[in-house]
Amino acid sequence: MAQVTVRINGYSYVVGCKDGQERHLQAMAQEVERRIERIRAIGGQSGESRILALAALLMADEIHDLSAEKMPEDTSRQLIEARQARVENDRRREQLSLLVERAESIAAALERD
Repeated sequence: MAQVTVRINGYSYVVGCKDGQERHLQAMAQEVERRIERIRAIGGQSGESRILALAALLMADEIHDLSAEKMPEDTSRQLIEARQARVENDRRREQLSLLVERAESIAAALERD
């Protein structure tokens, strides 16, 4: 397990992560730091805990918005209908294949006679 030192809001934190994930962890710390800078830019200078809480709320709001964009209500219904259509198409393709085999065997039998 790797350990990475990240700087957030002027403080250093040693955080453990899986080997190979060090850059990802640093990038996530930079994302948090960007939110903190946004809060400071609008005048939020009232203590580390408050700034970190506001940064977390900004990130949670962004995640919520992304989740809402990703899957509207009717999308799950459309996914279910698409799966059902795929299953039905596979079933019909199999039936058609059996019919083709049968027709070919009938044609072969007629050619022999």
